[in-house]
Amino acid sequence: MTTGRPARQWLPYLVSVVAGLAVIVAAYLVVGPATGPDRRDCVVLQVSSSTEKSELLGRLAARYNDSDRRFDGRCAQVSVHGLNSGAAMEALAGGWAARQPQLPAPQVWLPTSSLWTARLRVLDTTAGRTPQTPGRYPSIANSPLVVAMPQDRAELVRQRGQLGWAELLGLSGDTGWAAYGRPEWGSFTFGKDNPNLSTSGLAATIATYYAAVNRASDLTVADLAKPAVTQFVRRIEANVSHYSDDSVDLLRDLAEADRAAADPSPTAGGPTADGPAAGAPVTDMSAVVLQEELVYLYNEGQLGPTPGQRPRMPLVAIHPKEGTFNLDHPYVVLPSAEAPQAAAAADFLAYLQDAPQQRSFAELGFRDHERRPSDALVAAVSAGDAAPLTYFDPPEPEVVDAILDGWATLRKKANILFAVDTSGSMEAKVGSRTRFQVATGAAGRGIGLLNSADQVALWSFSSETRPHRPTRPYSEELKLAPFDRDRFTDRLSGLRVEGNTALYATVRAAHRHLTQRYDPNRINAVVILTDGKNEYPKDQDLDRLLADIALDPQRPVKVFCIAFDQQSDFASLDRIAKASAGKAFDATDPTTIDDAFVKLVSSF
Repeated sequence: MTTGRPARQWLPYLVSVVAGLAVIVAAYLVVGPATGPDRRDCVVLQVSSSTEKSELLGRLAARYNDSDRRFDGRCAQVSVHGLNSGAAMEALAGGWAARQPQLPAPQVWLPTSSLWTARLRVLDTTAGRTPQTPGRYPSIANSPLVVAMPQDRAELVRQRGQLGWAELLGLSGDTGWAAYGRPEWGSFTFGKDNPNLSTSGLAATIATYYAAVNRASDLTVADLAKPAVTQFVRRIEANVSHYSDDSVDLLRDLAEADRAAADPSPTAGGPTADGPAAGAPVTDMSAVVLQEELVYLYNEGQLGPTPGQRPRMPLVAIHPKEGTFNLDHPYVVLPSAEAPQAAAAADFLAYLQDAPQQRSFAELGFRDHERRPSDALVAAVSAGDAAPLTYFDPPEPEVVDAILDGWATLRKKANILFAVDTSGSMEAKVGSRTRFQVATGAAGRGIGLLNSADQVALWSFSSETRPHRPTRPYSEELKLAPFDRDRFTDRLSGLRVEGNTALYATVRAAHRHLTQRYDPNRINAVVILTDGKNEYPKDQDLDRLLADIALDPQRPVKVFCIAFDQQSDFASLDRIAKASAGKAFDATDPTTIDDAFVKLVSSF
């Protein structure tokens, strides 16, 4: 990709997701007037922070506002709002008031990584504007990318010395843990965020390219096309369990599985004498690639089902020998800041870098603004390994764009069976359209993220109806075959709507169908789209279904569900997804269906 083009192939998908996520997950934390001295003459400073640290920054801003701190004889009143880094970048590039009318325009921007400041610089330059982010910026905190493994696996891997990205993530899918003397652990797979949707996912992908060229800087577009480099990256991507839009979700899955393993009672979802309890949370992931601070929060029990309850099996953060990528949380004073606001911003930066505030970042698992870890962080995540890290330099924006373009080819491909609810309730209105029209429209747009290297099948389901489905409640509309978007969308839009909802029978049959066609070189997944709950008297046993689709780590076929509109049974769909190590997406608010589909399809 060259900087001469105003937008990249990946950017519209990223922006469509983060703009929707901004409404759902961005916390708007306005810090009100202090109760102390009159502050009406203070300089007002608006700060836009990435969401993972916005709550902390809101508290620190309140502490700052309540202090008697002065600069140039003046005071500042700082307000913080949380917004996903990509959404904030788009708003800064396209006019804040138009893109984020519900949020005040910031004078300070605190994204997760300098990758975003570089991207904004390219967008400004391409549009003929003076760049808003022309240089490098100081950090307020740091968090390197790590390979996080359960402690028992990490200890076994570490016996072989310091390993690189290929040794850690490229373990043979055929041999897996048998190569380490533990064949009962099965194949090696790991979790990773989709780089089109996640800063940490993008950073992890960049790190594998740096490891492939065995350098820590000066990655070029020419490097990316070298056969040895593409082979290296493809080898790692081949072991992905499935992609995620948020690594916190991957850790929550691990936490629930850990709790189920620790509690033997079936009521707690723990194992029974015959194996895992029906619906017990499971996972096939041997590792997760993510930022270090999340490993800390996991081990402190902040991401599990019971806050504060530490996991039975903690994670260990392993640092690959070639180096890693750092999320540097830059502090960007924007050109929109007037002179008094720029002075206030400089004072607030100094405040955030002072020791008391840095301790607050450390309490969330961050390294300090000079990349130094606290003793508590090292003890919690590294099992005594506090070796200095080698950091990869952020590549130029055109290299990042080329990485994303290439990843679309190198990512692990998928076998996906889409099963779409065509029961009569899909005729209910959502505004001026039917549920069916809204849902299938979103599906048609979301599947645009797939390509012809993916294998896709389409089923419809409701109940037995004549003449379309006289003997069973589901129909094969398209056989599993290379994805053809036009053919898929034409068949999808032409489905008939009638009957009740045979949810359990369809999930069971679809899972069995894909298991029989399992491909070890692909992500194998069933996708269920429904607006209702099971209404099929012939098959009403949810526990039996959960047992039937329980994850087989040797041949994982995962079920992903979208619960559409208010009548859908999200609780049951969530249990179905978790039993197979998949995920349920909540689109009970119909306006979120587009975002749900983009996030779902980005799992493949």
